Amino acid sequence: MKRQRNVESLRIAVLCPHFAPDTAPTGVVFTRIVHELAALGHELHVITTLPWYREHAIEPEWRSTGWKGKLVRRETTSWGSITRVHPFPGADKRNLLRRAAGFVGFSALAGLTSLRGGRVDAVIAMSPPLTLGLTGWGTHLIRRGPLVFNIQDVFPDAAVATGAITNRTVIAVARRLERISYHRAAAVTVLSDDLRDNVVAKVKPSHRSRVHVIPNFVDTEVIAPSDRMTKLRGELGIGDEPVVLYAGNIGFSQSLEMVIDAAGEFPGVTFLINGDGAARGALQDRAAAMRNVVFSGYQPQERLPELLATGDIHLVPLKAGLGRVSVPSKTYSILAAGRPVLAAIDPGTEVPRILQSSGAGVAVDPDQPEQFVAALHSMLGDLAGWTLKGAAGREWVLRAASPRAVALEYERLIRALA
Repeated sequence: MKRQRNVESLRIAVLCPHFAPDTAPTGVVFTRIVHELAALGHELHVITTLPWYREHAIEPEWRSTGWKGKLVRRETTSWGSITRVHPFPGADKRNLLRRAAGFVGFSALAGLTSLRGGRVDAVIAMSPPLTLGLTGWGTHLIRRGPLVFNIQDVFPDAAVATGAITNRTVIAVARRLERISYHRAAAVTVLSDDLRDNVVAKVKPSHRSRVHVIPNFVDTEVIAPSDRMTKLRGELGIGDEPVVLYAGNIGFSQSLEMVIDAAGEFPGVTFLINGDGAARGALQDRAAAMRNVVFSGYQPQERLPELLATGDIHLVPLKAGLGRVSVPSKTYSILAAGRPVLAAIDPGTEVPRILQSSGAGVAVDPDQPEQFVAALHSMLGDLAGWTLKGAAGREWVLRAASPRAVALEYERLIRALA
């Protein structure tokens, strides 16, 4: 039965590149925000892609004969609807031009499908991809709700900092698109004060008050501390030795070469690299002769708590310059699992502040192998102590990063705009 709206409820259109059952971290975040807003009594209409994140290809069950060739698929839910469109994925994750073309294709198709359905009280659009900013603006023009532009990573800054984009013309076009998108939004939401400073510096003084900090969150009901001797250890041939775990995208933004090299200093410790991405092949080649480095692919969402429990120490490495334009949401999940964190990231940014506030980790400068190895030696030398500190990290998450609190922030912002 369709849920009845009350007079206080909001009608919201949400444009995002990933949504459950897709496994992208931002998809997990936005799925939960939508469900929390629905629990508050609001009606939501999601425009997203067919699931494709895991292999950068539409997942097999969504390519079945019955759906073959369909670019748009719609379903009704108890809280509104989900419209899924073709993501136009490229098989080569390193081909940035092809990926950009895919984002443009998705954004255009999402924009066309988002125009139906009548007036809404707000449009929430997510970046990356940056192109969804203009898509959200077009939706706003037709459906009238003010545009809330959510920034998960500042683009193109992150791509420029890693060297993924070097062409000056492309950078200039991307920066122009970025500024246009910010100025078309009634509100821009970012994950941290660092990201707010970045965005505020790019907009007119009259628009600076439109930039708001609303952090991501973690589902502390699903992710909770559990026994370190998981079934996954057995499946991967890992025993009861300490495990240093990196879980997430294996790309060029992370200093995973440094992690692989550090593994040579700890022969009695297993380094588990869990995930996939454009840099995985080169990293596996780099670690080919190392018996204590294990690679594994993405785990299903339902096994995320088990994966997090497998690691005794978790790693959050980002190359220099990225800490101010990106906040790895995995940090919250790790702390919710009661595990300590070693971060290699720009000092004075959000992740070091989280670790200092929670007491559940150590942050060292990015791309500094000596600092990284020394910190890891210290943490492994007092693993029992750091296990207790990891438990304290969960208590911090329970206080600071609940899903309902984030949904209420969005509700308050939308009502204020209305």
